[in-house]
Amino acid sequence: YQLGEPYPPADGVGLVVRDRTADPADGVYSVCYVNAFQTQPGESADWPEGTLFERDGQPVIDPDWPDERLVDTSTAEKRNRVVAHVAPWIRGCAASGFRAVEFDNLDTFTRTDGALTLQHNAAVAAALVTVAHEAGLAAGQKNAAEFARELRDAAGFDFAVAEECAAFD
Repeated sequence: YQLGEPYPPADGVGLVVRDRTADPADGVYSVCYVNAFQTQPGESADWPEGTLFERDGQPVIDPDWPDERLVDTSTAEKRNRVVAHVAPWIRGCAASGFRAVEFDNLDTFTRTDGALTLQHNAAVAAALVTVAHEAGLAAGQKNAAEFARELRDAAGFDFAVAEECAAFD
């Protein structure tokens, strides 16, 4: 994982994940990281009106990442807006030379007291996987391992990445 400043991979490394704003690594299978269900730090203002989740008029922020707002997947209209916003990033990953894309924070619904659901996020994931496949990319689920079966079935992911497996058994 090279989600900060990219650097040349060590000899023997066969796969590198880099942020969508970075170039893919040369000579290895490169996966493009896309934070599709939360904002990246400092990017909340870049999201279109009505795409970020609010409760009582206040932004809902990931408690573990205080500069990341949750994306609103609660209605078909909002889901369509989210997909329209993220799709160019996916196509940009393909144009840059990445071979796959992974979507992070599919589990944001677990931080909304039921306002967002697995089905809401799975619908967005399915649309994003379609965009990725149309762009020639494999599409991966990042984290939310406890929902892997449901998300694979609903969205058609090609692979999954489980971060910090040892820390969480």
